[in-house]
Amino acid sequence: MAEIREVKQDDVLCITHLMGELGFPTTIEQMKIRLNTIQSHPDYQTFVAVRDRKVIGMIGLFTGLLFNKDGRCCRVISLVVDQAYRGEGIGKLLLIEAEKWAEQQGVIYILLNSGNQEGRRGAMNFINEWDMRMTVQAL
Repeated sequence: MAEIREVKQDDVLCITHLMGELGFPTTIEQMKIRLNTIQSHPDYQTFVAVRDRKVIGMIGLFTGLLFNKDGRCCRVISLVVDQAYRGEGIGKLLLIEAEKWAEQQGVIYILLNSGNQEGRRGAMNFINEWDMRMTVQAL
């Protein structure tokens, strides 16, 4: 299957590629800066899925507070699996790890957004099938 672990700076090339697949192309230099900044904040976490020493998926999270509900929430801000590995359960593994981390942070809500453009229909189907304590919103 795949190993799920915390992101490392050495993963920046693969993360840059995955951001492009998600529809947010960037440069390696920009991604290095973003990753450094994100890793310096204790309310943020990034996990990657690795197979054969290659990063094939990632999930980016942060925790915070809501105005409309009590308690801490966790928001999934990036979730992507390399196109060559989709449909193999990698996204589910990443979400399971996210749920574990969120629980350790005292989170009671997990929020996940996905665009509603045509290219994201598969993502919305995946999200709608996922059984978690999530509030799903299409933007």
